[in-house]
Amino acid sequence: QMKRQCDQKLLIRMKTQCVPCSLNLKTECPAGYTKISNGTGIPDCRYYLEIKTHTLSLPGCRHHCMKEFEQPECCQGHWGPDCMGK
Repeated sequence: QMKRQCDQKLLIRMKTQCVPCSLNLKTECPAGYTKISNGTGIPDCRYYLEIKTHTLSLPGCRHHCMKEFEQPECCQGHWGPDCMGK
């Protein structure tokens, strides 16, 4: 019995919105994603604060999140929705 289905494992990474680091402790990743940064997150972004006529750009933090995803794929020599052979 030859294997017909060879699913590909994909890692999807995303980052949460940039916020003041002190507020980022409780930030959660979207449903289905796992937080791979901890504490206040990673200080690699800037957020904007509007004060009357000025907009300030301030250093902030965000969390990095990851999700494992299996993409269905047929093995070589197989095709179609049921991965049939030739």
